[in-house]
Amino acid sequence: MFQTAYSFLSWLLNGGNQKDGFLPAAFLFLVAMLGLSLWYPFLKARKPMAPLPPGPLGLPIVGYLPFLGFDNLHLVFTELAGVYGPIYKLWLGNKLIVVISSPSLVKEVVRDHDIAFSEREPPIAAQIITFGTNDIAFDSYSSPSWKHKRKILASDMLSSANLNACYDLRREKVMEMVGDVYENVGKLIDVGELAFRTLTSLIGNMVWGGEIQGEQRTIVESQFKKIFAEIMVFLGKPNISDIFPSIAWFDIQGIERGMKKIRQSFNEFLDSVIEERMKKETGEQKSDVLQMLLDLHKNQDSPSSLTMNQIKGILVNIVVAGTDTTSGSTEWAMSELMQHPEIMEKVKKELNDVIGVNNTVEEFHLPNLRYLNAVIKETFRLHPVLPLLVPRCSARSLTVGGYTIPKGSRVFLNTWSIHRDLNIWDNPMEFQPERFLNEPGKLDFRGNDFRYLPFGSGRRKCPGINLGEKMLSFILASLLHSFEWKLPQDEKVDLSGKFGIIMGKKNPLHLIPTPRLTNLELYKRKS
Repeated sequence: MFQTAYSFLSWLLNGGNQKDGFLPAAFLFLVAMLGLSLWYPFLKARKPMAPLPPGPLGLPIVGYLPFLGFDNLHLVFTELAGVYGPIYKLWLGNKLIVVISSPSLVKEVVRDHDIAFSEREPPIAAQIITFGTNDIAFDSYSSPSWKHKRKILASDMLSSANLNACYDLRREKVMEMVGDVYENVGKLIDVGELAFRTLTSLIGNMVWGGEIQGEQRTIVESQFKKIFAEIMVFLGKPNISDIFPSIAWFDIQGIERGMKKIRQSFNEFLDSVIEERMKKETGEQKSDVLQMLLDLHKNQDSPSSLTMNQIKGILVNIVVAGTDTTSGSTEWAMSELMQHPEIMEKVKKELNDVIGVNNTVEEFHLPNLRYLNAVIKETFRLHPVLPLLVPRCSARSLTVGGYTIPKGSRVFLNTWSIHRDLNIWDNPMEFQPERFLNEPGKLDFRGNDFRYLPFGSGRRKCPGINLGEKMLSFILASLLHSFEWKLPQDEKVDLSGKFGIIMGKKNPLHLIPTPRLTNLELYKRKS
């Protein structure tokens, strides 16, 4: 290379080959020097970019297509963290993925650079089920409507005042659940399905006034749990069509077709509920969530108006996230308690001390159930609702942990790994609620301590934390206080999970209840 440069310089100084018609060498030399003089200050002032995070070797375009076959990405990502460290990269096709699994690096993402990392790159499955990302979970942070929609949900619908106003409804649904179990004493109960029915009924009453009757109600109770489970699997599974948009039309894995089929059913259901409500005269309209959204839709001249697809997108978030996540956590908590009878006995003793065997659970009891609250927190630690949260997308190039995260990178926060990190938790694989009794205020569900992020943190954390926390505590306390539970003969607790964007149990938990309260009148359904 140096010999070539020397020959070229000699050619210039000797005047070049004039017979070939080139410009005089002296002129070319001056042009070259002028170009270098202009370029040099730029090179000198330019700061060297930090390197990309480490990671397995992979080529863009081809990338790490083997990841498409994994149904447990959280485990694969955790294993790779053991090799490459708490921040690493990998390729899915031509998409750069960055996986983070340490509290200090999470802090840089969700606090130091929260706005820049609040963007989304919604997969095709999410675009379909949210009616074109017209929801809150997958809509772009920079979208003019995102802050408005989140305010409607978090500040208006799920505010403390509104939740307090709905207490009688929550109590009614929980007591209906207790009555259902009492009528089936001695029989096998599917715990997850029981919690799901309770939450579906509650959410339905809060959102559209519980007006679903007849055939539509049968569809809701019998099919929605299966449909919601399929939605979570589709949302969590890597899709070739997302990685290679040029061949998205082929839909190799059938994810787009499957999600469109689900959306069609869900859309027909929403249309029927909305149409029924809009038929009512003004004087008969209710003050529930659906009416609030429809009122915003009618006022199209207002900057706070909503399109019909935005209404449906918000309803998808409320109904799907409000039922599937809490019912799944109920099933996980009951599974862990059945696996650890000594912990179950501590929970029952606390329930006896705080509530008494002649009373049913009320919400004002819940803050005093410190040990049960620790059980719930420990359940979320070992079985986080979203093991990888909803992936973020960098709106601009940033430096995290000394590495460059290029604009457009998808960023996964591996809460599954953080919650099971030996450097953070003592005996992390063991179910030990006592660990949360020492720091009850610090390790809460708000995401302020980056060791513990069951609902995320920052601007993109779950807006339904308050309702989810209330209902999970209320349902669990009522089931455990009202009944003794046992496994079918010769059966053991199965703690294997089924990966999706939400982590559910692979196999349902079936238990047999017997009455625990001394006064059987307490099992009668009351409003």
